[in-house]
Amino acid sequence: MSYFLGIDTGGTYTDAVLVDETHQVVAAAKSLTTRHDLTVGIGAALGQLPAERLRAVRLVSLSTTLTTNAVVEGKGAAVCVLLAGYNEQQVSASGLRELLGPDSVVLLAGGHDAGGLEREPLDEAAARQAILANRDKVSAFAVSALFGVRNPTHELKLRDMVRAVTGKPVTCGHELASSLGAPRRAMTVALNARMIPHVEHLIDSVRHILAERGIAAPLMIVKGDGSLINAESALQRPVGTVLSGPAASVMGACALSGLSDAIVADMGGTTTDIAVVRNGQPDLSFDGALIGDWQPMVEAVRVYSIGLGGDSEVRFNGGAGMVIGPRRVVPMSLLADQHPQVLPRLEWQLRESPNPRHNKFVLRLQPDAPLLSQLPADERRAWDALAAGPIELDRATQEDRPLARALARLERKGLAIYSGFTPSDAAHVLGLTGHWNSAAATLAARIWARQMRWVYGHGGWADGDAITPSREVVQHVTESIGQRLIEAGLHDAGRLDEDRSRKLARLLAEMILGAGDTETPNSLFALRFAPELPVVAVGAPAASYYPEVARRLGIGLHLPKHAEVANAVGAVMGKVTQRVHLSITQPARGTFRVYAKDGPQDFPELGAAIAQAERLAVAEAEALALEAGAAVVETTVKRRDNNVNLDVDSDLFFETRITATATGRPRLGAIGETLLQEATSAMA
Repeated sequence: MSYFLGIDTGGTYTDAVLVDETHQVVAAAKSLTTRHDLTVGIGAALGQLPAERLRAVRLVSLSTTLTTNAVVEGKGAAVCVLLAGYNEQQVSASGLRELLGPDSVVLLAGGHDAGGLEREPLDEAAARQAILANRDKVSAFAVSALFGVRNPTHELKLRDMVRAVTGKPVTCGHELASSLGAPRRAMTVALNARMIPHVEHLIDSVRHILAERGIAAPLMIVKGDGSLINAESALQRPVGTVLSGPAASVMGACALSGLSDAIVADMGGTTTDIAVVRNGQPDLSFDGALIGDWQPMVEAVRVYSIGLGGDSEVRFNGGAGMVIGPRRVVPMSLLADQHPQVLPRLEWQLRESPNPRHNKFVLRLQPDAPLLSQLPADERRAWDALAAGPIELDRATQEDRPLARALARLERKGLAIYSGFTPSDAAHVLGLTGHWNSAAATLAARIWARQMRWVYGHGGWADGDAITPSREVVQHVTESIGQRLIEAGLHDAGRLDEDRSRKLARLLAEMILGAGDTETPNSLFALRFAPELPVVAVGAPAASYYPEVARRLGIGLHLPKHAEVANAVGAVMGKVTQRVHLSITQPARGTFRVYAKDGPQDFPELGAAIAQAERLAVAEAEALALEAGAAVVETTVKRRDNNVNLDVDSDLFFETRITATATGRPRLGAIGETLLQEATSAMA
């Protein structure tokens, strides 16, 4: 018997499963994700699996929510974005300056027009100056040129220049997106560049652990559309993995539940991801899935991803009162489980007058070499101090204010993370779960309740009461999940924009969730949510919340066996799939233009242009699939025409879009390959 190893690295947990040739789970394990050194958490998970079966692994497949979490939380590595031909209005529409900071975006002369013709020569001198100025400040570069999908010449020149001058990773917009829309393409390529160090760190960590255990099987990663790519391809286009975890959870939920029609809801530590599955296949979004406040141009499972998870911070937000997320913090129950020395400090805080800094300890999150190399002296001192363990923010504020201010800046830069009161803590207080330190959760609940009441004027709980405020937090999570499920349903219908759907979802949620508790006599409305589709709830916190969500929404619920490791199961279920899109337009009568990867090609007849576009698309899709790790590929071609019928015998041609899709099973390691490598290493 040979096996497939699935690994999922999330914001809180790292999961590992062994699946046999019949796709049955034969072993599963969980361990805490160790962001400062991912090898520790990955090694701990694999260490719980049977060693004799690990030696028979023929494929390793990885999914992760780290990239999704980074987008939702607005975190990522320092990057420089080079934009050729863009104007300030387009930059403003992209949101890049808010995402990256004002000094990270460089505008250059250049770009092409809609027909792929050069609009203005690329300012290579200014580009070189910008690259040199940012070479030692960033981890990666992103490049996008106006109408780069119609002619990528300027993007390719900038890419080659970055590689020659810096040797650092660089990504071009035309490599990631084939649609027009310069602002979103710029945002997509910037997000891709920000994720390269994260994905590189993850892949290096997994490879290190596999090598330690003598596992020589190919390493694949789940893309946002549920398909697989090898590690080398993922490093080139990590933005494709931005919904890796949610896509894997959908695949895993379907495999574990056996359902072909369902609403899949995956609740993790940082996000809740919702997708609709029909006929055994999740809907795909070819215009980009909504991830927090961003919608990159990534072909992905149509997922509604929100910043609501077990580790989301419960906080006060003005007139809105209590809100949960999107910022992830370390739950107090987990903090005390790993660092018991914080318990006396929590008891001390409970005796003191409440202030906003209580429950806040600061921990190292993950290293970022370019950022660390640029830290001013006070922030470097704070970083070094965190090596000894968590630092209490309130104590630092009283004893060393410069240290406290430096710690806050490290958190904003994504190098450190706060602790805080979370839904996971509330669940510990109420006995819904108990895998961490329940005593710390109770202390944190009392401290938080005092903060909310005496600092912010919210809540009327008795002093020392941990149960009532925790119940309100769990109820708030339940109602938030119900509202977001309804929002996802409205998005699935494709009828409402984001702002309108959120307002309507709030009203519908109040009516539907309220109907789950009371019956209004002679009501004019009889509302039901998803009467034909049950919810399949997966993820570690799901069992604590979804039974009540399902009861109040009046829907069916499945909590399948191994639901807590669904992402890792889904990681080994996919195939390698690569799609290539090429467009054909008619810039002048009698001229049909194919927008190829190396520049526009003109033909006098549409048929000849279509034939060439199909040849190019098929060749590229097959090459990409083989490069991404497919053993053998099958390719299909679809054509979409955009014409207007003028009369009986005449059409007005606008555009034809050719899509070639190459699919194949991933290449497997030979049986005994792992054992052979172990024997060879031992002899060496």
